[in-house]
Amino acid sequence: MPARSIRIRRGAMHRYPRWPIHLALMLACFVMLVPFYWVLKTSVSGENIFSYPPNIIPRDPHPFFYVDVWYAIPFARYFLNSVVVSVITIAANVIFNAMAGYSLSRGFAGKGVVLMLFLSCMMVPFQATIIPAYLITGKLGLLDSYLGLALPQFSTIICIFVFKASFDAVPRSLIDAAKIDGLSEWRIIWKVMMPLAKSAMATNVILSFIWSWNNFLWPLIMTRSADMQTLPLGLARFLSYQEDTTGALYAFCIMVLAPGIILFLLAQKEFIQGLTSGATKG
Repeated sequence: MPARSIRIRRGAMHRYPRWPIHLALMLACFVMLVPFYWVLKTSVSGENIFSYPPNIIPRDPHPFFYVDVWYAIPFARYFLNSVVVSVITIAANVIFNAMAGYSLSRGFAGKGVVLMLFLSCMMVPFQATIIPAYLITGKLGLLDSYLGLALPQFSTIICIFVFKASFDAVPRSLIDAAKIDGLSEWRIIWKVMMPLAKSAMATNVILSFIWSWNNFLWPLIMTRSADMQTLPLGLARFLSYQEDTTGALYAFCIMVLAPGIILFLLAQKEFIQGLTSGATKG
């Protein structure tokens, strides 16, 4: 296409006003943020969520519901368990997904079959594999342990493809230069590829953290003692203790959501880049 035609089309696109798009995005953000604000407001006021007219600003805000959550159940223990399991899950995902993504990026005999197998496995829900996962974990002697809680999420197919897309964007000449310098495949992954895949790493960290942090079914089956329960199980236990749970329940939700929100805000730029890596290749 001639360069003049491209400039004409770009000029025609700039003539259209952008404020309707910005307005629509602002409305969408408002709709998504209102429920979160309402949960936060109720957690510090305990007001009836069905009251009419609703109060936009909480009356007499106080932190008493957060104190109730902290002392009603061993919240600190549940929080520590969730943090340990999430850290193990994140570390395993970064290591195993990076190795798998590098292998798929380099190419090998039967690569197409492996890709089709991965894609087909994505259509199988975790509930269909939970019995063999439990039996394998039991045979390994990892029941009611941190390693056993994190084991089924050691690697995720979506994050493997994120690493693969990031590694595909690395020039082949860079890998060849590393081989000429005498680097092995392992050192190429950790010394060359990983520093160039920070966005993919951030995406793996955020996704694996969210999946591990919010996991309910697997810890419910795996844990046998109360000391190994995670926050989702602690929430169910908390609901069985409290009668009037509106304000305290929302305070519990804010305390559980806060780490994930902070992590996303710290790495949102890399997270978005990781999800879109390889989309504009070529």
